[in-house]
Amino acid sequence: MQIFSQPFHRVALIFLSVLFAVGLNACTLFESISILHSDDVYQERFVHSPDGIGKFYMGREIAQVMGHEGAAWLERPSRMTSEAPQKAITDLNFKPTDIVADIGAGTGYFTFRISPLVPEGKVFSVDVQPEMLELMNFVIDEENITNIETVLGEIDNPNLPKSTVDITLLVDAYHEFEYPQEMMQGIVQALKPGGRVVLLEYRQENPLIMIKGLHKMSEKQVKKEMQAVGLVWQETKDILPQQHLMIFTKPETLT
Repeated sequence: MQIFSQPFHRVALIFLSVLFAVGLNACTLFESISILHSDDVYQERFVHSPDGIGKFYMGREIAQVMGHEGAAWLERPSRMTSEAPQKAITDLNFKPTDIVADIGAGTGYFTFRISPLVPEGKVFSVDVQPEMLELMNFVIDEENITNIETVLGEIDNPNLPKSTVDITLLVDAYHEFEYPQEMMQGIVQALKPGGRVVLLEYRQENPLIMIKGLHKMSEKQVKKEMQAVGLVWQETKDILPQQHLMIFTKPETLT
């Protein structure tokens, strides 16, 4: 029994021939037709992970932001052992005069631990959620801390003064930036020449780390995205139980 007409067969053969000629496979075709919008930097796709926002940067889907409702999780007691944050802070060897930017600071978990280490310096504690800043400001007022300044960032701008920061710290935050390139460009502008960017990200290379896939990053991907904004990889330290600790520097010649 003939299911398709001869004209249909001819159209199908032509279509398959075109696909073969341009080197497309089924996955590539499926990905292509799912793109809703694309520009020189980002792609928006109809088909994407439920844990992402459907927006892709350099091949990586951007993860959904953890809202202020998850503040308690950031302050969980088990974090001290499961992530060893104090080990990361100690290893960074802050100087008393350092100007530090904690980007995506959340409840200020790292901000409040770094503040005593820079008594002659300052910590800019940046978040895009006013509710997180309110939590931090309450503690700052209660404890009369004078070297922390909370900053309401924008989704594409950290709102930091230019060429003032020695060290920028991004702890499990970068993968959620809706505009990662613009945010990093703003961070680079805020850094002094020779300043450092430090990223802590759950290791995507390890499937046994029980964190959602889009909330993990590989070392290769981080290097690629930091290079795109002019930062130079300095080293990756595997001293933490679950996270990469990656350090990048701003070249002296980069403005």
